[in-house]
Amino acid sequence: MKITFLGHAGFILEGTSTKVVIDPFITGNPTAKADVKNIQADYILVTHGHGDHLGDAVKIARQNDSMVVSVFEVANYCMRKGVKAHPMHIGGSHNFGDIKIKLTQALHGSSIGGESGPAEYLGNPCGFIVELDGIKIYHAGDTGLFGDMELIGRLNNLDAALLPIGDNFTMGIDDAVEAVKMLNPRIVIPMHYNTFPLIEQDPEDFKQKVDSTNSAKVIILNPGEEYHISNN
Repeated sequence: MKITFLGHAGFILEGTSTKVVIDPFITGNPTAKADVKNIQADYILVTHGHGDHLGDAVKIARQNDSMVVSVFEVANYCMRKGVKAHPMHIGGSHNFGDIKIKLTQALHGSSIGGESGPAEYLGNPCGFIVELDGIKIYHAGDTGLFGDMELIGRLNNLDAALLPIGDNFTMGIDDAVEAVKMLNPRIVIPMHYNTFPLIEQDPEDFKQKVDSTNSAKVIILNPGEEYHISNN
């Protein structure tokens, strides 16, 4: 599987015949390198309704006839915008042909708007466990540390965990290190940092702390960079 970092919390997971985009915040993202019109996707996973995660999901879904997968409220919001969506909720899983998606809890919020008028509540935030081509990826979404990450790690032989380290709105570095201990993935890719001044962090600090406490391999990606992971 090829994992491409779009910036912030956005990724493309590209398997043999299926391409999955997660949280495609590109327009308005000062770190993003991708051009929205060039992004292809079979499925678009959205962890919650905040603009820096829902991002360009509807536009990408329209241009690819993609399926948006998210919690019930976000999925319905996307359907009202005229795109296909599959509603789910936390703890549920579903097989979409050669891909299996399960929703996990995330400790955060979820709404859209509110800057100049009332915000629309969009349900609970979530994370995703994605199984594709025999590889299992956990995208934590925007979340603080929670004890059931140990359960996620125990029940799933994770090949990779995509974890926020930016602090303020999510886990910071030290809590993310604890998350790695509980999840016990083969590799870890930090996300949700350095997009804005409020979430500036040093990913090398995170890497050094994980290296000293855990066998997981930390892969630091800049926006636009990719990493290939096998199921060996």
